Amino acid sequence: MDSINLLILVCAGLAVAAVFTSVLAFRFGAPLLLLFLGLGLAAGVDGLGGIDFSDTHTAFLIGSAALALILFDSGYHTSLKSYRQAAAPAITLATLGVLVTTALVALPGRYLLHLSWSEALLLGTLLSSTDAAALFFLLRTGGITIRDRVRSTLEVESGSNDPMAIFLTLTLVTLLTGQQASGPWQILGRFILAGGGGVGMGLLGGWLIIAVVNRLRLDPGLTPVAVMGLAAAVFGLTNLLGGSGFLAAYLAGLLAGNAKLQGGGGLRRFQDGITWLAQIAMFVTLGLLATPSQFPALLGAAALLAAVLTFVARPLAVFLCLTPFGFGKRERVFVAWVGLRGAVSILLGLVPLLQGVPQAGRFFDIAFLVVVASLLVQGWTVRPLARWLGLIVPDKTGPVDRMEVDLPGLADREMVAYVLHPDSAVAQGRPLPRWARPILVRRAGRLSSTPGPLQAGDRVFLLAAPHQVPLLDGLFGRVRDQAETEAGLYGDFAMTPDITVAALRDAYGLGLPALPDALTLAELFRREFRQDLELGDRLHLGPVDLIVRDMTDGRITSVGIALDPSPPVGWERLKLRLEARFPRLFGAAS
Repeated sequence: MDSINLLILVCAGLAVAAVFTSVLAFRFGAPLLLLFLGLGLAAGVDGLGGIDFSDTHTAFLIGSAALALILFDSGYHTSLKSYRQAAAPAITLATLGVLVTTALVALPGRYLLHLSWSEALLLGTLLSSTDAAALFFLLRTGGITIRDRVRSTLEVESGSNDPMAIFLTLTLVTLLTGQQASGPWQILGRFILAGGGGVGMGLLGGWLIIAVVNRLRLDPGLTPVAVMGLAAAVFGLTNLLGGSGFLAAYLAGLLAGNAKLQGGGGLRRFQDGITWLAQIAMFVTLGLLATPSQFPALLGAAALLAAVLTFVARPLAVFLCLTPFGFGKRERVFVAWVGLRGAVSILLGLVPLLQGVPQAGRFFDIAFLVVVASLLVQGWTVRPLARWLGLIVPDKTGPVDRMEVDLPGLADREMVAYVLHPDSAVAQGRPLPRWARPILVRRAGRLSSTPGPLQAGDRVFLLAAPHQVPLLDGLFGRVRDQAETEAGLYGDFAMTPDITVAALRDAYGLGLPALPDALTLAELFRREFRQDLELGDRLHLGPVDLIVRDMTDGRITSVGIALDPSPPVGWERLKLRLEARFPRLFGAAS
């Protein structure tokens, strides 16, 4: 019993210590995951704690489970818009980029460490993938705001290149240990099975998570448990069937995160906590497993490999893969530098140990040292480099004090609350569109549904569709870019209201719903809103939003058009589909 209690105490102490070290990371800009690794080293056999942890199987189990949850969360927080924007370059980096990096790192590894070509390629594979946990901490938690396309490419790449590295590692370990015959066709078959199985099971798992959360009336406290359990089940079952469980976990998260789930706000908060716990558990465990007393003999080789990886292999892979997609030179330099290595490389370093590959201990130690070098050199310089390259951009809406409240039975609506910023568009006199009118306002400790004109400091409660929330941010948060705020609220540019649907369709090549060609934009708004028409009213027409921009004496004088609006959800989406299919039912032929 005493040993069990001691184990619980040690694990709890390490977790709490890891949480407290985060204060240093946020205050001094240190790579937080490096501190977690350092905590594990300090508590390990060669550190102050003296904990002798050498159970490779347990470490691999903890690391695999933690990485599956981290990848699920990575997909969950990646918008489909970002994925579409960056899918082609990111997937090219996640496949061809991994192969190029592997080959370039294998060359010095072959001669520095006197390895065979298979062993050198295995070492290159261990170091070939970027780390989602390290990258997401730097870009999201670290508050570095860079151009959307660059950020999306980095995030999608880091979430999708692990399966390729894992597949190559397992294939090379199989070749080195002679566990089964592996010709080119057998390897290709396993790759197709791993990729196809990962995609299929990921999509199936994401659909199942959405169905369970939205159709079963679970207790709010059980919903996050069910989601995490299903994500882990998707990972394990996909691996058992021969697919890539890590790819399946990422895609399941991507699908679920872009659906409107009951209790979505609480689910996100729960996932944030679980993901942090997973990162702490994985990095501290891997730190405990390492033996620093063995590092000095490999420091020179590891430093040279880290230099080749950082200054040669990664940049060449990035420039080769991103040049066809129109990335600028500064953007490619930044993507190349932010290819941080992390827990995935160390975790993959355990595979040769588990399978009895000769010199496996050296592979693990080198991977560990290269990861430490990457976090030290690259992790600490991401923000200065982004600023030097001119890639940091201001937040679109400035600081927003917003909270979300889950409403049972309203999966297509969110209760959001804002503290009205003194420099917001509303506080500066911008009239509120009808869709942005509050249902409740708290002022000076009192609640009211009709408080009169809003004032700075008011806490404003609204019921909004998810695609309206970014627009609300622009209204109630501090305005940094007036032109961009105006474009979001009232469209990218203005048109006269007498333009017909046919002219709009022909001018912009838009696939608009089935509407009479002769119908003008003013008539379109009148048909929808009758006499109850106000400034800021919006119509969603397929790929565009039309917005009442100006009115005089109740008549529309200007219509704005937003060319890249967020898609509608729930009833709005159903109504548009029905209107396109049955125009007479909705009066389109009147």
